[in-house]
Amino acid sequence: MHKKIHEKILSLMRDGSYAPLTAEELLDALAGECSATDFWQELLALEQNGEIIKTRFETYGLPEKMGLVAGRFQLTSKGFGFVIPDNKGDRPDVFIPPRSLNGAMNNDRVLARVNNDTHGKKPEGEILRIIVHANNKVVGVFHQSGDFAFVTPDDKRIGQDVYVMKRDFNKAQDGQKVVVEITAWPQEHRKAEGKVVEILGNLGDVGLEILSIIKQNDLPLEFPEEVLAASRKVPKTIKKSELAGRRDLRGRTVVTVDGEDAKDLDDAVYVEQISKDEFLLGVYIADVSYYVTEDSVLDKEARERGTSVYLVDRVLPMLPERLSNGICSLNAGEDRLAMACEMRIDGKGAALSYEIFPAVINVRHRLSYNIVRSCLADDKELCQRYEDVVPMLAKMDELRQILHDKRARRGAVDFDLPEQKVILDEKLHPIEIVQRVHGNAESIIEEFMLAANETVAQHMFKQKWPFVYRVHDVPAEDKMQELAKLLANFNVKFRVSEETKPKEVQQAVKAIAGRPEERLITTVALRSMKQAVYQTDNIGHFGLAAKYYTHFTSPIRRYPDLIVHRLLRQWLQAPKLKSSEIEPLTEKLDMIAEHSSIRERAAADAERATVELKKCEYMADHIGEEYDGVISGVTAFGMFVELANGVEGLVHISSLMDDYYEFFEERYALVGTHTGHVYRLGDKVRIEVLQVNISDVAIDFIMAGENAGVREHIRQQLLSRQKPAKGFSSQRAALSAETNKKKHERSKGLKNKQPGRRSGKHGKPADKSKKRRKKK
Repeated sequence: MHKKIHEKILSLMRDGSYAPLTAEELLDALAGECSATDFWQELLALEQNGEIIKTRFETYGLPEKMGLVAGRFQLTSKGFGFVIPDNKGDRPDVFIPPRSLNGAMNNDRVLARVNNDTHGKKPEGEILRIIVHANNKVVGVFHQSGDFAFVTPDDKRIGQDVYVMKRDFNKAQDGQKVVVEITAWPQEHRKAEGKVVEILGNLGDVGLEILSIIKQNDLPLEFPEEVLAASRKVPKTIKKSELAGRRDLRGRTVVTVDGEDAKDLDDAVYVEQISKDEFLLGVYIADVSYYVTEDSVLDKEARERGTSVYLVDRVLPMLPERLSNGICSLNAGEDRLAMACEMRIDGKGAALSYEIFPAVINVRHRLSYNIVRSCLADDKELCQRYEDVVPMLAKMDELRQILHDKRARRGAVDFDLPEQKVILDEKLHPIEIVQRVHGNAESIIEEFMLAANETVAQHMFKQKWPFVYRVHDVPAEDKMQELAKLLANFNVKFRVSEETKPKEVQQAVKAIAGRPEERLITTVALRSMKQAVYQTDNIGHFGLAAKYYTHFTSPIRRYPDLIVHRLLRQWLQAPKLKSSEIEPLTEKLDMIAEHSSIRERAAADAERATVELKKCEYMADHIGEEYDGVISGVTAFGMFVELANGVEGLVHISSLMDDYYEFFEERYALVGTHTGHVYRLGDKVRIEVLQVNISDVAIDFIMAGENAGVREHIRQQLLSRQKPAKGFSSQRAALSAETNKKKHERSKGLKNKQPGRRSGKHGKPADKSKKRRKKK
């Protein structure tokens, strides 16, 4: 009911003829459609959530019609940020300069005023109020100064320190890494305040940085005892009574194909050629929903976690090991319950028919990508060992190509970017960075899972059931304009329209294939895309050029997949939903989809952060060594260079000693004023590793060949930029400390003992010049 009222109010306001109405007028306009109590409750919720605005004339309207925007605030480490509008459509992000933050922190949901007089590509604005605070706990370094302290966040995007009174130290000592809970949110002239709730360790402790990343992203380390107890009650084997109503496929030659070190095996496959132009593709997914029932202890924990997290040194699973590596894992030679999706596919990749049903399977072989790759390459020893499935592997590879060609024809964009894996020793120290292989073996599983996901999504859409889709919206026009400008630098034409088509992006990426700048263009194109998310409204998947898409194939490690299985189970039991069931189910799925998207982003951030940290630790052992690299980014303060092992570092503009250099944004280049020498995105350069700052996860390069004196001069220059002005963070932090301290002293009736002192801005000084002189 509430969602219906919610939508009716918004629908009324979105009407082109709507003029702001008072609450009473709104209620009259909705006469007979809802009760007054429900209306007032929903109107207040909409206002508090920033979806509607109450004017000073006591009337209500939409933010976008009043020059306002509600959305998520993304703060950069440089002090400015952007508001990402809710349901943005064609609305661009709103630039928020440092002076206009009004206490907003990274990821807060905010309401901002847009400045219509802004000249330039992006609108500029100021934050009026914070709708929902995102950072109730912050991880950082504890810096004590007498009877007060500050915690400097590890996440530079948070943008400000947290003030801590002595009574809230909770035994924290200067220099320790802690978790601080916010007790008072920041205001215009006052820092956030908090109390220490957990001491993580001392700087330099082994494993501390990874632990900090885990805490920073609010990831759970252990399962509660009641969850573990519930998992122990799950049987280790299948009873005969559990096979009722399931199709027995234990005689079928089903295999799993995963990485060498995978333990949670949730998908198995089978291929049979029925005729010259027809294949049977069977995708069998662990029936996790059978064991994890709705609203059980296991289900609530899995819902909260949202996903398994694969960090560089550990896995934080969504489900306890008893399930994820045991009864729910499709281990070879053991009977397992599965949800099956079998498709008959023709020679052009079209699904002629399909079936979705519960089954029992027994996996014949646990194959790895390396084994499949070797069998496809006719490795005699492995072909003999797996002779019963080698012919099927050949058919799988044939079907893989057919499915891939079908996706390519409809315009799917394949961003084939190399991924790195950091190899650690027994002390968790990085010893090697290797490229992950992505060949035919990996592509077989990828194409089969995509086919099953699309089939299930299309099926549930046509059944008109509430459902959780995996959607990927059309990219914003301004992002496409930027991509077009970049491509023009490499003589590739990319026509930007109001609504870009996947095939247009695909053709642009294809046009750059095989060229030195291919990886960089692909990276920029990928960054130009919107994030894929979970939601109940099916808008298709842009990147896959798919009308219907969901996540069905990994219920052990992704909660949305588990929900999809649960919905399929309900559909199998009762194909038709009662009209009274649709709205409550949709509301529940909306909340699950939103929460799952948030947890997915946190997991991805943590995974990326741990890899980047270990890359830094690895490069710390290679200071002074030279490498070939490619310029992967150009800015006013220098250029980023990426090495063959995936490590990226900064060559600061002040370290370019042969000339003044000026930044030309439209050319993605730094150009020497006197020599005309150009450093452009995509150029190959040779660099030397100058220094590594592990705590800031930053690597500084210089151009190779500098002499020892110049190298030391550059190092001192860079260190002076990084060194704080005073105290723990900066003079500004100290000034804020005085402000907060005085506030508390005044509240106790104490006299202020020290005058405040004006000081410079937080962090390194802004450098207004785009040029740097050669040092004589």
